[in-house]
Amino acid sequence: MKACQGVCGQCRWYRGCTVSSSRAAEMEEGQTQWKEFVQKISVLQWVLTFLLMGVSCVLLMVYLMFTCLWLLPTLYTIWMLTDWDTPEQGGRRVEWVRKWTVWKHFRDYFPVKLVKTAELDPSKNYILGSHPHGIMCAGAFSCFSTESSGFAQAFPGMRSCLAILAGLFRMPLYRDYLMSAGMCPVSKPSLEFLLSRNGTGNVVVIVIGGAAESLASSPGVNTVVMRQRKGFVRLALEYGADLVPVYNFGENELFRQVVFQEGSIMRTLQTAFKRVMGFAPCLFIGQSWGLVPYKTPITTVVGRPISVPQFSSPPEEMVDHYHSLYMEALTQLFHAHKTRCGLSETHQLQII
Repeated sequence: MKACQGVCGQCRWYRGCTVSSSRAAEMEEGQTQWKEFVQKISVLQWVLTFLLMGVSCVLLMVYLMFTCLWLLPTLYTIWMLTDWDTPEQGGRRVEWVRKWTVWKHFRDYFPVKLVKTAELDPSKNYILGSHPHGIMCAGAFSCFSTESSGFAQAFPGMRSCLAILAGLFRMPLYRDYLMSAGMCPVSKPSLEFLLSRNGTGNVVVIVIGGAAESLASSPGVNTVVMRQRKGFVRLALEYGADLVPVYNFGENELFRQVVFQEGSIMRTLQTAFKRVMGFAPCLFIGQSWGLVPYKTPITTVVGRPISVPQFSSPPEEMVDHYHSLYMEALTQLFHAHKTRCGLSETHQLQII
């Protein structure tokens, strides 16, 4: 064997020998595979939480009522009734939960990247419109409901709050988990509290397209639903909160969805379910086990603020004006960053 200099740490052979190099390569490969597995499990638990945790918590509480542990759900229910309005009064944010290590693994799986294009003034409040919804809002969750993407470092003095379906905060235990991540109901009392009675430095993130936009989510599609959605603009005017467009590049690439045509029986059922329950059931499939999303980079680009005056009762013409300014700013943001985020120059943003 060819002589080398130095002694290998794993055996008495010389450093740089073929056996030592092979061993190091195997160890490195094993570490990489383990890291990828941990990232995949981190994303899977998030998907299962999104799909099942709320219903599971309700079923657990009902089950415990018929066991010797009936006192636990009884006491929790009493406490929950006294705590009923907390989600709409700023919630109960826990920074420790937002900084869990699992969210870093979640971020690294795709990976998710937060891009800042302008400063946000801590002496003001802001409404961020997040687009598109996708199937599960992975980009918005990572950037605004956890600290894994560095929101606090990018925007010092600001507190982000992702507004989600209000009905989720009526589910026992699940409501507390959502509040701990800094989420709030997307209801008018909740948003008004954050913009008027919670000081300044609040960043309220609203996924404008909502459930209707999730039905249009598909790889290669850049469609946002907001042409007739003006409530967030009216709210911004009433409380003098500046508007900020946000686009999550890659969000629509995470799952493959069966998109039913307008007028079809399945689309009619989806629309009816959305009207009753507030969200739309989507038929989708992921990369692993059918649930883990495809490993596609997500780049969440936060645009420049649109200065908004304060009017207690803004006229419709003013609402239309700032709504148009917002759509123009979102379109400019999309075209300014699309090529850097993996799209071709020919991609267009469709606003419906």
